[in-house]
Amino acid sequence: MHTTEGAARHLLILHAGQSEAGHCYALARAAYEGAAGAEGGSTVSLLPALRAGLEELLAADGLLLVTPEKFGYMAGALKDFFDRTFYPAQGKVEGLPYALLVVAGNDGQGAVTAVERIARGYPFKAVVPATVIHGAPGEAELQAAYELGEGLAAGIAMGLF
Repeated sequence: MHTTEGAARHLLILHAGQSEAGHCYALARAAYEGAAGAEGGSTVSLLPALRAGLEELLAADGLLLVTPEKFGYMAGALKDFFDRTFYPAQGKVEGLPYALLVVAGNDGQGAVTAVERIARGYPFKAVVPATVIHGAPGEAELQAAYELGEGLAAGIAMGLF
């Protein structure tokens, strides 16, 4: 979609956690590892949402958003990314495949609803239902994040999305 024919496809993973020691980053890192090992040769980058901008978004052929739930909403870092890229990206990212992973202290639905509403405005295309992880991720949740990254990267590489 955004990559020229024959060029490697690129998956951008954005995490909105406050540090590289938290639950959000652990899940984003697991997804990154899965994506990096996926068949098909997609490239992958893992960035804090506060450091990513329009250039990274426009270079992406797929997007994985990983955010903690904050006060029943997405993290401010992810909202900041949306605020900085929304209008400049208009007309340039229609149908960009994305997935959402929320680390929730409550039910996570406020964060899911808010991100999905904004994603429709770009408009991105959700390729899987949002994943909500409650509390600290265990091995099963880290494995699920790994498989999500792997599946997104492979699907992007094969042109499924």
